[in-house]
Amino acid sequence: MYVDGFNLYYRALKGRGCNWLNLQTLAELLLPTYTIVKVRYFTALIAPSAHDRDQHLRQQAYIRALGTLPSVEVHYGTFMTGEKNMPDANEWRKGNLVKVRVIKTEEKGSDVNIATYMLCDGFRDAYDVAALISNDTDLVEPLRVIREELGKGVALLSPSNHPSPQLSRYATTTRRIRLGALRASLFPDDLIDSAGTFSKPIGW
Repeated sequence: MYVDGFNLYYRALKGRGCNWLNLQTLAELLLPTYTIVKVRYFTALIAPSAHDRDQHLRQQAYIRALGTLPSVEVHYGTFMTGEKNMPDANEWRKGNLVKVRVIKTEEKGSDVNIATYMLCDGFRDAYDVAALISNDTDLVEPLRVIREELGKGVALLSPSNHPSPQLSRYATTTRRIRLGALRASLFPDDLIDSAGTFSKPIGW
């Protein structure tokens, strides 16, 4: 299973109290007739912001929680924040090009990393079916190659209420990730690893 971490968060988790998510359990609930051999989680490390000084600590706690699962491997892209000049939406609709200075955050590399690992694992015959948690249409071509060139199955596990038709075209099965499955897949509030006991972040 290949998990687009930011896509999953913004489309299915944010504001729903399900951030403390056990990806192995979720995979087993969504694909009960499959054997889950590996879960690859793709994300980028975030930094504290002026609006949330502790967001990186919550993310670190979650990555530590994933580290208690032998089947899960975390892969990192980069998270970039910078200032950019962009058109003002209201003025643009009026036909005026008025630019404003904005703070723009972008996550870089995860879609390329997902595509790379999905294809490499497929060529190595590491799976019969690649399960993808994302609704990012940048991943259409890798899914096409997996289906048409490698002859493998694709399970699209959509974090959106409206799975991408472009992605669904190459899926052998498409399933929405519903709130009930998320709530049934949470870690216990307290976990233990080699460094000791740690807890779910407050508010999660």
